[in-house]
Amino acid sequence: MACLLSAAQRASVGVLFVALWGTVLGDRLLVVPQDGSHWLSMQDIVEALGARGHEIVVLVPEVNLLLRESRFYTRRIYPVPFDQEEQSYRYRTFGEKHFTDRSWLSEPQTEYRKLMVVIDMYFINCQSLLRHGDTLDFLKAGKFDALFTDPALPCGVILAEYLGLPSVYLFRGFPCSLEHGFGGSPNPVSYIPRCYTKFSDQMSFPQRVVNFLVSLLEVPLFYCLYSKYEDLAVELLKREVDLPTLFQKDPVWLLRYDFVFEYPRPVMPNMVLIGGINCKKPDVLSQEFEAYVNASGEHGIVVFSLGSMVSEIPEKKAMEIADALGKIPQTVLWRYTGSRPSNLAKNTILVKWLPQNDLLGHPKTRAFITHSGSHGIYEGICNGVPMVMLPLFGDQMDNAKRIETRGAGVTLNVLEMTSDDLANALKTVINDKSYKENIMRLSSLHKDRPVEPLDLAVFWVEFVMRHKGAPHLRPAAHDLTWYQYHSLDVIGFLLAIVLTVAFVTFKCCAFAWGKCFGKKGRVKKAHKSKVH
Repeated sequence: MACLLSAAQRASVGVLFVALWGTVLGDRLLVVPQDGSHWLSMQDIVEALGARGHEIVVLVPEVNLLLRESRFYTRRIYPVPFDQEEQSYRYRTFGEKHFTDRSWLSEPQTEYRKLMVVIDMYFINCQSLLRHGDTLDFLKAGKFDALFTDPALPCGVILAEYLGLPSVYLFRGFPCSLEHGFGGSPNPVSYIPRCYTKFSDQMSFPQRVVNFLVSLLEVPLFYCLYSKYEDLAVELLKREVDLPTLFQKDPVWLLRYDFVFEYPRPVMPNMVLIGGINCKKPDVLSQEFEAYVNASGEHGIVVFSLGSMVSEIPEKKAMEIADALGKIPQTVLWRYTGSRPSNLAKNTILVKWLPQNDLLGHPKTRAFITHSGSHGIYEGICNGVPMVMLPLFGDQMDNAKRIETRGAGVTLNVLEMTSDDLANALKTVINDKSYKENIMRLSSLHKDRPVEPLDLAVFWVEFVMRHKGAPHLRPAAHDLTWYQYHSLDVIGFLLAIVLTVAFVTFKCCAFAWGKCFGKKGRVKKAHKSKVH
């Protein structure tokens, strides 16, 4: 009864929160999305805003992956100099490179080249947009109230400056700790692990040394990834531009964080935590998938997906995985579009698409094999399903580490794991009750909140549109130089005073000593010489 009352109270607070927003005025919102998995959370927010009566325009390249039509927004399509075939080739190459063997020395270079396969395509999209005169003229005449973008790639940030619009950023936190470096929040290396380190917040001394050294690479990495965008900004704005300064205007950051999952750290007042925004109440399964689940019997099912951007893997690795899946009694639903492995067991069903959240929410789901993307991780948390994690790129290694340190999953290296490794990991998270208990505890903590993340995100986008930005939340840190921020000028000034006082004191003491004892010493020496 207490649980029911608590849920009712939370629902009442949520309804009251939404009611306090007032009448929707139907503001105009410009959306500059990033294609791929980043769009999934943004789409939920955009459609919720559209349902509230706002007029929304989404800028979409004519060749795209997931930016589909919707009755909740209007798409403004701009041309790009490549076709669907080239896009498919890039995504396919991107997926295949995750399974390329590499040494630990070559891993950073391999990771960089792998990411650039799609990042270069996104840059071409941005270049095409910012050089398309008809689209720019349309946007200047559009009288938008705000711009909503994913700043992982800064095309929307540049466009907001060009149009003079207040911004809302939707961000996960990759790469280079971008949001905290530009947001002005404290980011100490002593307990905040850096991207790609796979450290927890409880670091040993050697790990803190590595963490410190990695933090020194964040600014060079940023310029390595974004210097071309700075050139685009200069070309569009007709003046010299410092790209970090554009990020620091006065945006509201909607961070897909939740400190049930993330390690606790300081954030600024213009940072709003909306982790788990993609979690939804599971729907009823279609007849096809309900049949699969029911046929699994008492053993239940395992859900297996490597995300929206990777659905094919090399044949040898696919056969290793298929062999492992055949060693467990559960039915495995595997999202896979590649060639059917010849050794696929009877308990494994290949599907080109699966309703991931709905399956994870089913009581017969025993485990989730995931690439550790943030969307999948949060769906696993929301639905209380222990995970076997096969991280492939980006923040996925760090995501897997966070779940592993909470005792809610097991991480495997997809390149090095054997068939037995995967089978044993699945048996561990399914049969060891501690994994289920730990993930259920995380789920309970994550769901215990006064306002749902989607409602919070919608509120803040509307807040920025109503008030034409949120400059009152902008920290003064942005107006300081790096040495002023760290008070090095103050420390230097005080140190100079201390040294000056010490020097003057020393000179005074030396002078007094010489006056008081210097002559007596010389006189005594003089007398002594006369006696001799």
